[in-house]
Amino acid sequence: QVQLVESGGGLVQPGGSLRLSCAASRSIFSLYVIGWYRQAPGKQRELVAHIIYGGSTNYADSVKGRFTMSRDNAKNTVYLQMNSLEPEDTAVYYCNAGIMPTMTGAYWGQGTQVTVSS
Repeated sequence: QVQLVESGGGLVQPGGSLRLSCAASRSIFSLYVIGWYRQAPGKQRELVAHIIYGGSTNYADSVKGRFTMSRDNAKNTVYLQMNSLEPEDTAVYYCNAGIMPTMTGAYWGQGTQVTVSS
């Protein structure tokens, strides 16, 4: 079992920045994958970024160069730094993690709303 708790969402103007946090209930080293997904109204949930065991980080094309995922192993926490935010980034952002070797983990956080609007 893995519990995930997100924080850091909110309302930001276009061009602004936000940092999301996801605290896991176990060591990140014990996870095969941990990352972020998002779901906008009327759309399917999509991958934003994730870190695969061994260190490689993958990003959706739509966020490359604007979003950066990082980790604090001592705090069992991952972060998503989001810069140059656009209205199209508005969505509920979910932390996702898994123990088994699959690209999408079995565990989800409760989600945090990010709204980009002037």
